[in-house]
Amino acid sequence: MPYFPPCRREKERRGKKVRDRKEGSRERLLRVRRFSSVCSLRSISCFLFQDLFIFFRDLFISIQSGPATMSSLSRELVFLILQFLDEEKFKETVHKLEQESGFYFNMKYFEDEVHNGNWDEVERYLSGFTKVDDNRYSMKIFFEIRKQKYLEALDKHDRSKAVDILVKDLKVFATFNEELFKEITQLLTLENFRENEQLSKYGDTKSARAIMLVELKKLIEANPLFRDKLQFPTLKNSRLRTLINQSLNWQHQLCKNPRPNPDIKTLFVDHTCAQPNGARAPSPANNPLLGSLPKAGGFPPLGAHGPFQPTPAPVPTPLAGWMSNPSVTHPAVSGGPIGLGGPSIPAALKHPRTPPANISVDYPPGDSDHVAKRTRPMGITDEVNLPVNVLPVTFPGHGHSQAFNAPDDLPKTVTRTLNQGSSPMSMDFHPQQHTLLLVGTNVGDIGLWEVGSRERLVLRNFKVWDVGVCSMPLQAALVKDPGVSVNRIIWSPDGTLFGVAYSRHIVQIYSYHGGDDVRQHLEIDAHVGGVNDLAFSNPNKQLCVITCGDDKTIKVWDAGTGAKQYTFEGHEAPVYSVCPHYKENIQFIFSTALDGKIKAWLYDNMGSRVDYDAPGRWCTTMAYSADGTRLFSCGTSKDGESYIVEWNESEGAVKRTYQGFRKRSSGVGVVQFDTTKNRFLAAGDDFSIKFWDMDNVQLLTSIDADGGLPASPRIRFNKDGTLLAVSGNENVIKILANSEGVRLLRTFENLSYDVSRASETVSKPTISSITAAATSGVTDRGPSVVSIAGMNGDTRNLGDVKPRLTEETNDKSKIWKLTEINEPSQCRALRLPENLRTTKISRLIYTNSGNAILALAANAIHLLWKWQRSDRNSSGKATASVSPQLWQPPSGILMTNDITDINPEESVPCFALSKNDSYVMSASGGKISLFNMMTFKTMTTFMPLPPAATFLAFHPQDNNIIAIGMDDSTIHIYNVRVDEVKSKLKGHSKRITGLAFSHELNVLVSSGADAQLCVWNSDGWEKQKSKFLQVPPGRTLSAQSDTRVQFHQDQVHFLVVHETQLAIYETTKLECVKQWVATAPISHATFSCDSQLVYASFLDATVSVFTAANLRLRCRINPSSYLPASLSSSVHPLVIAAHPQEPNQFALGLSDGGVHVFEPLESEGKWGVPPPVENGSASTVPALSSVGASGSDQPQR
Repeated sequence: MPYFPPCRREKERRGKKVRDRKEGSRERLLRVRRFSSVCSLRSISCFLFQDLFIFFRDLFISIQSGPATMSSLSRELVFLILQFLDEEKFKETVHKLEQESGFYFNMKYFEDEVHNGNWDEVERYLSGFTKVDDNRYSMKIFFEIRKQKYLEALDKHDRSKAVDILVKDLKVFATFNEELFKEITQLLTLENFRENEQLSKYGDTKSARAIMLVELKKLIEANPLFRDKLQFPTLKNSRLRTLINQSLNWQHQLCKNPRPNPDIKTLFVDHTCAQPNGARAPSPANNPLLGSLPKAGGFPPLGAHGPFQPTPAPVPTPLAGWMSNPSVTHPAVSGGPIGLGGPSIPAALKHPRTPPANISVDYPPGDSDHVAKRTRPMGITDEVNLPVNVLPVTFPGHGHSQAFNAPDDLPKTVTRTLNQGSSPMSMDFHPQQHTLLLVGTNVGDIGLWEVGSRERLVLRNFKVWDVGVCSMPLQAALVKDPGVSVNRIIWSPDGTLFGVAYSRHIVQIYSYHGGDDVRQHLEIDAHVGGVNDLAFSNPNKQLCVITCGDDKTIKVWDAGTGAKQYTFEGHEAPVYSVCPHYKENIQFIFSTALDGKIKAWLYDNMGSRVDYDAPGRWCTTMAYSADGTRLFSCGTSKDGESYIVEWNESEGAVKRTYQGFRKRSSGVGVVQFDTTKNRFLAAGDDFSIKFWDMDNVQLLTSIDADGGLPASPRIRFNKDGTLLAVSGNENVIKILANSEGVRLLRTFENLSYDVSRASETVSKPTISSITAAATSGVTDRGPSVVSIAGMNGDTRNLGDVKPRLTEETNDKSKIWKLTEINEPSQCRALRLPENLRTTKISRLIYTNSGNAILALAANAIHLLWKWQRSDRNSSGKATASVSPQLWQPPSGILMTNDITDINPEESVPCFALSKNDSYVMSASGGKISLFNMMTFKTMTTFMPLPPAATFLAFHPQDNNIIAIGMDDSTIHIYNVRVDEVKSKLKGHSKRITGLAFSHELNVLVSSGADAQLCVWNSDGWEKQKSKFLQVPPGRTLSAQSDTRVQFHQDQVHFLVVHETQLAIYETTKLECVKQWVATAPISHATFSCDSQLVYASFLDATVSVFTAANLRLRCRINPSSYLPASLSSSVHPLVIAAHPQEPNQFALGLSDGGVHVFEPLESEGKWGVPPPVENGSASTVPALSSVGASGSDQPQR
């Protein structure tokens, strides 16, 4: 790894320490030199434990007191000693050594001391790493600590101590902010400092320390002086003991008379075996200090394990240091925002085994969306956006191993031929909807294809959205030649946006909302000349657009606002491609130019970290494999030689060059390439598509896709590698598929056939006595499996799809009668006492105790029904056998939400009940209200508009933390106690319609009106994954369509409810494992309390009961069983709630303001008969029998 000099401030700090410690420094240095001279494996044990503490102290004083007196391996020795001391429980010594060495900041110890209020120790420990005036972060850290100490003294009414702290500790900050110091001083005059407006929310001491600690941790993590000191290196247990054992073994090897079982009595002198005298000493393998010794005979050479090895000479080649750039200097702290500094890119591209010792530059946080860190099925990560237009590079060949036959999982069969109307220049599959293809053409058109149904959903011609705001060079260029081509089209990592880079100045960003709903989002006049490439990235948790162009620059733009964040200059030719990536928490961008230069940039303004010539000296494109571990480039030289190579990142050299290209005449074009499955490379060359195994340089296979390909066809895999889009002659796009891809596409053919038949024969959803084949409505889904909707909502596994679905009903073993409830006598149903002031029921929930039901009506009024203990109801729990009381407190007040200046009938109501049923948090389009459930009094209101809250969920471990979904698509993490929004989560494009916590996985799952699911880590609130629902073909999303989520009792799977479907998802992979597609719109659904059943209500007033393990229908309750004939056509259920202890009881909230409670007949005890298990089902996902495990804990609600 190249050496980056320490920052100037660090040098000055070290120099000051040298001057302060001149006295005695000679003796200390002699001690260190003595140590260095004897610290080989042969004799390290002789010195390690002699005068241990004095040595540690002097050693680390010398580390900081002279230029380069300690090597990085000596620094590693510090960590070994720290590990040893910690294992031996020398806790005070460990922290003293951490503080004096300044190598490792123990955040856990620091937190404990802050929580305990040991302020002197807190400052003493900090002093080993920073001083008050080192930088603004350090100043803020010390200020917060001393301010807290001062406030605690005031809170205890210890005025003298407060004055002492003010004079001795806080006065130092007066020189930086005199007004602040005066305000702090004035607190002494107040009887209670909380009278100060800024301190009015100060709670007790414990909570105040906790809040302050959160701020301190952020400051420490952002402080460049701490950046490489917060992680302890990964070491095997007792590493120092192991090294000593190796040393002793080596000493034993050197003995003149080595004995089989030497007696190791001391470490203070070198070991030698005494002359044999007939007696055998005990084996050192039993020595409790040393542990076991390696067996004799297998001793490594001395140099292999020596702690002070000589530094190897640099490789004498221009590419020896992949990231070396001696002409660029890097200051420690950039002038940009916190968290973006001048990190050293070598740390990202090399893989050091130990923390770098000399890097003191300010690293940007590696907080790119956790989406970017996961491995996708396709061969690119979220951070790596492969350029489609690829240019060349020339490298020496590496041939090894012969070619072998193409595996079956390569997409080779032509299954679709699409006619775009103009020549495709760039293509990209949606990251989650694997059959959705974007296309950009040579005349500036963009198309969006559903390749499964061969339907072009969108066609847009090039048009400048707002010519008036365009630059004069662009307007002049368009007047001179209006012809525009698409150079690049690409989806954002989550598929909610896509970007188009044009050959004239412009970048256009569209937002995608499902189906054919594509909307203009941003238009950026990005570059002078053509925009040659475009990519999305997530530095600092913020989605950005990266562009490059003919003006020789790379630019970074905010994807939300279009604001320019960075401009990277340094190329001397037009920039051809960009490749953003991250490694080891470092975010960076590769760029290539038409002169063959490759550069790398961090998200700062400090110049490139790489500057060298790509072999071939023409343009090239670069891309990582899906897991981010392998780097490839592809291109064509000016002489017509084409190359794909893999790079050795640690050395910046070519690792292997893939063979099989044919030299072409100049002007024919450049090779296009792509990667997939972390295994295969593909390139369009010589009127064909060529494939390689990444680990074999020989050509794997070549196909011509039934002919009709250009010399250099453009290619693009979908994300799981089952489909490959290839550009052909005469404006066509060919879709190639492997066996799995063929099955995927066939489902669309069958689906189209079934939907058309259903539309001809069914005018209104009706279900009579039907067979299991017609009522299952279930698909066991793998990552690329899509459900098939039949006439009655039937969906099946793709592996079992047959041309004629009706033939499957002939299997007599599958015949099973659905339980139909048509009469009131077939179940127990109770309509609860009504309040004439209410309108439709918008939200409904049982209390956690199970003895009451709470409803929120559309007019913002809450209704509470309570069941009392009686002879007929000894438990006092909710039941359909006994009518409850519509309860109100003696005051007669109602719980009514704030509806100032809004129409509650048009708003989105929401509420959440605390775990102890003591209060409810609720909103009906206005402020959020907190009500006392015993008195109905409004305790407080908060979160003024806009935006309005649309969903509320309590944190499962802390009632003071609430997740609030908003109508502007954001999620606010709100702390009730301190009245503060702690985090704001952005990932949806429409209002939030569902939130659910998993305390098992520590995640929050959100759903929105955009039919998107997102998974957020509930510790740091980073987005981990996201996915759009697969909307059944032929169905469109309505603007008001809600998507709800609820966790299963196992806290790993969750239920997704959409008007078109019910689905069970597995959270960690965000994969749909079960799906049931509806014919009538679903209004709501919920798990039973034991997660064995799913209750669903429909807009046709029916209610269905499903077995949760396989989402198979077992019972249907028709409206005639609970609604009068006069209402059955105009009233329907809007919400459904399950009893928290009785798995067969549920309640409905109706559109006429009524609430009904349902239970099966006592003689039956359950809803319907479970459907039989299909023995012949070729399920791709195991049945959810394990998911439906019983338990006593109440499910997530």
